[in-house]
Amino acid sequence: MELFEPYNITVLVTGFIGLIIIIQLVVADVAAIRAKHPPGYPVKPDHDSFLFRATRVHANTNESIAAFILFALFGVFSGSDALYLNAFSGVYLIGRIAHMCFYYGNFKLARSISFPVSLIGLIGMFITALMSWV
Repeated sequence: MELFEPYNITVLVTGFIGLIIIIQLVVADVAAIRAKHPPGYPVKPDHDSFLFRATRVHANTNESIAAFILFALFGVFSGSDALYLNAFSGVYLIGRIAHMCFYYGNFKLARSISFPVSLIGLIGMFITALMSWV
């Protein structure tokens, strides 16, 4: 466990990302039930529909979660600077939470701004880990 000690924030963020995914799944499922949406059928693309936005929130997180996990592992196993890896993983988490909230609330501009925040977190994690190899 000593290997992970300096990266305790990144490990904690990983747990919170898991929690966010569960929350998004539950919100999407409840929205589908309330809309009487038949399971297995595609959701009609309509940003005015909360059900559509809820399914997109979950899908958007799924699109970036693999990169987060891989960059976190890359950083930890490369012995990268823990301060930066922890900070950028926090930036990713903040960006994902903001994106989720703004998407649910249909705040399009704020949602569009929060997405690159999480992207900056991911790119920062990668660069931090890569710097260990230079």
